[in-house]
Amino acid sequence: MNNALPNLIDIRLVYPEIVWCSFGLALMLLQPFIKNRHFFTFLGLVGAIGGTVLSIVSGSNYGPGFSGLIRFDAFSLFFHLLLGTVAFLVVLASESYLERENLDSAEFLALVLFATAGMGVLASAQELLTAFIGLEMSSISSYILAGYRRDALKSSESALKYFLLGSFATAFFLYGIALVYGATHTTLINEMSAVDPASGYLKLGLAMILIGLGFKVAAAPFQIWTPDVYDGAPTPVTALFSAGPKAAAFALLLRIFASVPAATHYWFWAFWILAALTMFLGNLGALVQTNVKRLLAYSSIAHAGYILVAFAAVTSMAAEDPALATPAYAAILFYLLSYALVKVGAFTIVSQLGGAEEKSISLDDYAGLGQRQPWVAASLTIFLLSLLGLPVTAGFFGKFYIFAVAIHSKLIWLAIMMAINSIIGAYYYLRLIVIMYMHEPRPEAAATTAKFPLTATIVLFVTVAGTLYFGLAPTKTLAFLNQKTLIGSIK
Repeated sequence: MNNALPNLIDIRLVYPEIVWCSFGLALMLLQPFIKNRHFFTFLGLVGAIGGTVLSIVSGSNYGPGFSGLIRFDAFSLFFHLLLGTVAFLVVLASESYLERENLDSAEFLALVLFATAGMGVLASAQELLTAFIGLEMSSISSYILAGYRRDALKSSESALKYFLLGSFATAFFLYGIALVYGATHTTLINEMSAVDPASGYLKLGLAMILIGLGFKVAAAPFQIWTPDVYDGAPTPVTALFSAGPKAAAFALLLRIFASVPAATHYWFWAFWILAALTMFLGNLGALVQTNVKRLLAYSSIAHAGYILVAFAAVTSMAAEDPALATPAYAAILFYLLSYALVKVGAFTIVSQLGGAEEKSISLDDYAGLGQRQPWVAASLTIFLLSLLGLPVTAGFFGKFYIFAVAIHSKLIWLAIMMAINSIIGAYYYLRLIVIMYMHEPRPEAAATTAKFPLTATIVLFVTVAGTLYFGLAPTKTLAFLNQKTLIGSIK
């Protein structure tokens, strides 16, 4: 009995992953027998929300599991709720898209659930090889999803680029694990705190891991895949890519760089340089885009740079006193939350307005949208203003909080560069708003109105409401994220 009890507890800690994978398998096994798209959408929604709800059950038993390979704590709970919500919204938004493009629903939804399970493992991993398993679960599903429009050349190109560059990133990640193991004789993250932080192999291994995860979060100079993959992938998949894998990779980075002294003390300048490069390359690249998906892709790169500013603040504060880094951790988590809502909502609009084969995704196609579909234009405007960081939106407090921790940690130059990049970003965000409200639509566009089915409308309602709620009443959320029981659990 004594041996059986820990096993049952261990299984309880991975309830969300079990549910997501089980429903993914059910979708694939039932596909040959059932042809009703609505049934598969319903099954996918039940699977996504079921795993998300069960993460709360897993959260009632905080602690390590499977001999320390994973750790389910308040930090893991936050990311499971975020990832599960993103998966639920993507499943909901994808139904009309899959029907319009005549794509199989069951396989698509199964891959979304498998990818979500991999992200969940990545967010809970307390050991590097376990993190690698989660990374590969997510990545392999993502490679297939990127090329899911098999008849579209752009989609196949997207999948190939993502696979090739992702394979290089995986090689860096694995080689980094090998070097870290050689220096520490362990792959358990929480046992690396006792290792001499001056070890050259340890620092080099952590640098390799940073390169591998830098690819997943689209940090410069590892961001080159992002515009092409975001543009070529089905738009619901792009919504998933922009929110899910990025959040899970940042979760693992937080665990590593909050637990390993070598990372905390020696990689400050790495984050400083990555943040500056990523912000400028993302925003300057977005300035010249005429394709909405590519514009939002470069925007995603820029926002990864803003989050990396907070990482630099983490390393700066933790070098003096780990307790001082709590506000920087909270800034990262709040930013990921607000960013995920906005990106899922924005790409849902792009998905519906794109039309058959996604032919209507240029900026000119959005001309006059404020007159043709005012509520859609208003929703997109809220998302763009949140990305810009204006008040009343969640993006304002996300960006303000990162500004605050940057200044508090005396990263004045990074704060100045973040302000400059916010001004650069204002140009292309406001440019799209001006096009929607002040430009006359083309004759062929004026005669058509994109349909927004109930599922897509629900996604827009949830994301708009969330963006405004966290912008108007962020106090409780920020207080929750600043709890030592949440932030301290990753150390």
